[in-house]
Amino acid sequence: WNGVDKPSLGDALRAVHRPASVEEAEAGRRRLAFDELLDLQLMLARARLLAKRGRSGVPFEIRHTHTRRLAESLPWPLTADQKKAIREITADMTAPERMHRLLMGDVGTGKTVVALFAMLLALENDFQAALMAPTELLAEQHVATLTRLLEPLDLRPELLVGRLTPGEKAARRRKLSSGQARLVVGTHALFEESVAFQRLGLVVIDEQHRFGVDQRARLIAKGDAPDVLLLTATPIPRSLALTRFGDLDISTLRTRPPGRGRVRTGVRSAAERSRALEFVREQCQAGRQAYVVLPVIEESERADLRAATIEAETLQALWPDLAVGLVHGRLKAAERDERMRRFRAGEIQVLVATTVIEVGIDVPNATVMLIQHPERFGLAQLHQLRGRIGRGEGESYCILLCEPPVPARLEAFAATTDGFRIAELDLEERKMGDLIGERQAGEFELRLARLPDDTGLLSTARQVAQGVLAEDPMLSLPRHLPLRQRALGRYPRAIELFRTG
Repeated sequence: WNGVDKPSLGDALRAVHRPASVEEAEAGRRRLAFDELLDLQLMLARARLLAKRGRSGVPFEIRHTHTRRLAESLPWPLTADQKKAIREITADMTAPERMHRLLMGDVGTGKTVVALFAMLLALENDFQAALMAPTELLAEQHVATLTRLLEPLDLRPELLVGRLTPGEKAARRRKLSSGQARLVVGTHALFEESVAFQRLGLVVIDEQHRFGVDQRARLIAKGDAPDVLLLTATPIPRSLALTRFGDLDISTLRTRPPGRGRVRTGVRSAAERSRALEFVREQCQAGRQAYVVLPVIEESERADLRAATIEAETLQALWPDLAVGLVHGRLKAAERDERMRRFRAGEIQVLVATTVIEVGIDVPNATVMLIQHPERFGLAQLHQLRGRIGRGEGESYCILLCEPPVPARLEAFAATTDGFRIAELDLEERKMGDLIGERQAGEFELRLARLPDDTGLLSTARQVAQGVLAEDPMLSLPRHLPLRQRALGRYPRAIELFRTG
């Protein structure tokens, strides 16, 4: 077990129930926690093995016609992180096994460009590529970005979303089934039964956590075991990544490409609200745009919190020369997207919003974000909100307006723009159980392991699990049967992972 403290199970149980010392209790806990982490990693490693199986035909070949022209035409050079991620993805796509990879990038680090290199590799091998986004607005933004980047290559992506007319949808479905459309961007409309691909070789899923497992599977099933690349803009600490995404290979982007403006963050007292609002107004009068974010929609929800609906009315009355818009989760999706489109087009100068703008909004002209009651948001959520600004070349400003005394966590947030550092602070504050989310609810529950403190133990458990499965993928050898029985006793729904070799 390579350096892991491993008293017998009986000694470990006695140590945690009737310890002679704190040290003995901790040694017993670590022994039991290691078993718990090993069971989890066995399930994840087995799922990873199965996810990579099934590619038909030969692996992709490395061809440089499109990718070289794309690299030469980019307005700035790729970052070292982007180059590394592209190498990892290319190695996966040219390997005999299927790719099953997560591309994790901090806000503004250029995930779309990396995904485009992967899609071009599929196209150069005479396959089709599909990019699925959770909202029509985000899908449209992807199409606009890809159209601009692909113009020198004389390639154009298709868009397939629900708001298209029946005739437009039918025409694009015909292009996909005939192979005329080689790269498509869409929403849930992509996995409808009426959609068929001629030769789907790569599926890219943006903001993958916004889709259910079955939804992702329905799109992947449109091809003959295509490669899969999942994207997330939420930085994830290593310990969380190894438990939540241990069944995936992971590529990470940390550095932002040149050409993005700096974001300055300041924490201000609620007593300075008038001054902060005046700054927002000045920026908008100078031709910029702003977000004003609040935690609740209606005032009645919490009497002590400012509400988005009231704030929108207040600001519109205060600033009759500016167009103030309002978006929140209770609006119909079409109405919400339309207001966001108007903000992106510059028809709205100030967008009052709840956390519905947390992801998927790219407005380079928006340089100010005023967040009221920031103590009501998690640090990772604040980072995603702040990521809506700083997307152009100009300097941007994030103002946190809260009641004194200012929490230390907000001071720590204001002091860094490193999403991975913020994710670590969030994990320390909220602990593992609050962060794992629905994917692991009732399935990958950790009771004894303490993360991030036990990250080293977790890494060892992962190495052991990979070694065991490399020797015995079905855990069928006599010495491994107890491992299999214990792991499946903990995770009975994972029995499907061991149905076939």
